[in-house]
Amino acid sequence: MDTIGERLPVVVGVDGMAATSHSVDLAAAEAVRRGVPLAVVHAWPGRPVRPSRTRAVMPARAEGRHLLELAARRARHAYPDLEIVTELADQGAAQALLRWSARASLLVVGHRDETRSRYGWGPTAAYLAHHTECPLLVHRGPAPSRGPVAVALSGARTPTLAMACGEAARAGCSLVAVHVRTKRGDQRFAERLTADVPVQRLLISGADIPYTVDRISWRARLMVAGIGHKGWAVETVYGTPGVTSAGRRLCPVLLVPPNVKALAGKSAASK
Repeated sequence: MDTIGERLPVVVGVDGMAATSHSVDLAAAEAVRRGVPLAVVHAWPGRPVRPSRTRAVMPARAEGRHLLELAARRARHAYPDLEIVTELADQGAAQALLRWSARASLLVVGHRDETRSRYGWGPTAAYLAHHTECPLLVHRGPAPSRGPVAVALSGARTPTLAMACGEAARAGCSLVAVHVRTKRGDQRFAERLTADVPVQRLLISGADIPYTVDRISWRARLMVAGIGHKGWAVETVYGTPGVTSAGRRLCPVLLVPPNVKALAGKSAASK
């Protein structure tokens, strides 16, 4: 693994799935916007084993290095001046990416939907959604060129709203702020909605959460939600697939841990 100094990189996790190339494209664009290096990480599962009726052959280290080389070549082709480092990690994907999140400005991963009927992002993205130390961008399809940035808010004070406002401002679009209606939280929610972009306030009941998240996921250009505390947003969002039953690609999701600074440079929503 190369040294990248004090500049916190954008980190993307790659595997052998077809959607990996799109995650690399998104991560490379984010790194260029921030003026930081791109780190491409692949987790090698371990020593090769002989095939059996119940166990497949694990890929050799050479295959992992080749995958990293292809990903780096793709990013370099699009952005020749981008500084790129790679790592073939001898640990699980979730553990390797979690380690990187402690010294990254943004972590980019793809969802894992083998079939349209399967819900969820897969174990790696789901684990990182609760434990990442930097913002996590989950790629579920190309970000629409139109539509608002949507933010799911809880009653806790976190950087989520400020980051969502920054994303909307850089994209030149409006912000849809969603909050679950409570007896005491409505006024506090209204007081928090001070932004330099047009804001649409949306108060919903708990029963409307799944429907609202579904509508936002295919109409917005980006969905932002806070993590690191108990709340409705993350649990509902990562339970959604990357493709709707009608074949629509769902927007990327940006998950924001507590106590992080706003993302520098332009955003995923501005792509």
